[in-house]
Amino acid sequence: MTAYWIAHVTVTDAKAYAGYQSLAPAAFARHGARFLARGGASEVLEGPELARHVVIAFPSLQAARDCYHSPEYRAARASRAGACIAHVVIVEGLADAEPLPEGGLSPQPGVLPGK
Repeated sequence: MTAYWIAHVTVTDAKAYAGYQSLAPAAFARHGARFLARGGASEVLEGPELARHVVIAFPSLQAARDCYHSPEYRAARASRAGACIAHVVIVEGLADAEPLPEGGLSPQPGVLPGK
């Protein structure tokens, strides 16, 4: 099942962050990542303002975990130390995306409210 890596990043030292940008693509490619959003226009509706937003699709939750913990990505993370403020989350996608029911959101994926 597809999983998503969601990162919110504020770069504080562009020169140092460039090292990360040169190293990270190898880790992403090795683990089957596909960028769905990277940078681009955004609007914060709630929460703190962070400058850059990235959404990456992986073939599975395990692939996303393996990428994050890989030697290639560890090297990339080390190169960006002190160069940004980052919040990174991985989340498993739904097996079958379903429309929002009239009753609202369900606390559990695949379970309709009131059932």
